[in-house]
Amino acid sequence: MPVAAELLARLLEEHSSALELYARQWSSSPADVVQEAFVRLARQSGTPASPAAWLFTVVRNLAISDRRASVRRARHESAAANGDGWFEPDPAGGLDASAATQALRQLPEETREIVIAHLWGGLSFGEIAGLIGRSSSTAHRRYLEGIEELRKHLGVPCPK
Repeated sequence: MPVAAELLARLLEEHSSALELYARQWSSSPADVVQEAFVRLARQSGTPASPAAWLFTVVRNLAISDRRASVRRARHESAAANGDGWFEPDPAGGLDASAATQALRQLPEETREIVIAHLWGGLSFGEIAGLIGRSSSTAHRRYLEGIEELRKHLGVPCPK
């Protein structure tokens, strides 16, 4: 039999603040963690022997998992923002992955976004315009500026 609504309401009233404070040790979103714990309690087929202790255990586990996920996400976002892994080194291809990454980093953020979205994402300038909230002609112009800057940084001559 599911946990009674009255018991859930009472537990929420009596313990939610303490559970949030408890979750804050590990999680940057303690309210979400506590909410998830209550959802899990509501889905239980029976009432735990000690619902408050059960909630603290679940909140602890969820908060620690949330912290691990946040650290992992931050590490991946940092790597992406720094351009790590943008290019695979290819000695035969003639592209210096490190130099290309550094050249991309030196572009203004919006220009870099446009270049990546067009070259690697295959988006049209109309699609990019919708993505960045600019006109397609502005997206195209910034793309051309970005390509020109990349060529300068990489020492690639511009075609005439």
